[in-house]
Amino acid sequence: MYEAIFAVVIWGASFVVTKYTLRFTSPTVVVWLRFLMGVIILGIVVLARKLFAFPKKQDWAYFALLGFLGITFHQYLQSTGLVTSQATTTGWIVASIPVFMALLGWIVFRERLRWIQIGGICLSALGVLLVVTHGDLLQLFTGNFGTTGDLLILLSAPNWAVFSILSRRGLKKYPATLMMFYVMFFGWLFSSILFLMQGGLVQIKPIPLDGWVGIAFLGVFCSGLAYIFWYDALQTLPVAQTGAFIYIEPVITVVIAILFLRERLTFPIFFGGVLILSGVWLVNRKTQVEEASEATYWTS
Repeated sequence: MYEAIFAVVIWGASFVVTKYTLRFTSPTVVVWLRFLMGVIILGIVVLARKLFAFPKKQDWAYFALLGFLGITFHQYLQSTGLVTSQATTTGWIVASIPVFMALLGWIVFRERLRWIQIGGICLSALGVLLVVTHGDLLQLFTGNFGTTGDLLILLSAPNWAVFSILSRRGLKKYPATLMMFYVMFFGWLFSSILFLMQGGLVQIKPIPLDGWVGIAFLGVFCSGLAYIFWYDALQTLPVAQTGAFIYIEPVITVVIAILFLRERLTFPIFFGGVLILSGVWLVNRKTQVEEASEATYWTS
């Protein structure tokens, strides 16, 4: 239980730390350094636990696809989005991911949606719109709502839902830590292309100490230790408890963003967040067993 709480607190803080770190360098540099550290930490743990094994030949492309979607593209959307989007807004939007997973399950796998789940999806959708428009829903009719960052963050939610659903097959064949190591490794490789195109190691020199502290937190704690703690906790936690942690992360993000970034939590954004979490709760009432696989991967 304590390991899971540790992981959720760390991931909740990740949006705030990312936004702070972006004051000192570009999103590309933050992502490249963060996941370089994460790959090293996960690699050490995989070797220490004697989990290392090469993927089967047919799974290399599969891991590369997951790495691109779950690391390279996803982190590009979130890190670039946080340049103009508030960490508070990001936390609430990301909390809607289970709703997108339910929709994808219905569209792709023909999974049945009950009326209570449909109501939850509509409730969360309204909450997301309130958050993105800051309570002014009339902006939807003008086509001018939210910042560019808000829209990128919003796009990251269905992208992570796709990534999570695709991950189900791999989690049945490989230990979670080993699989995450390969996913993160491929994601870091793809991120390296953009990193080198934008100047490579030259971009690292101007980063001050405060920037390195933020990057170290993201790499060591968010991309390394938090994943290890989370997967260890999943081995002992009852299935019914795993979904509960979905509701904690955005609250932590909001509290830390208010304390350290001095972001304002307006009533429309707060109310939108409540609607999002309420909708997610209704959607997650389908079956606890199905939600276990969805809770395996998180968003930061």
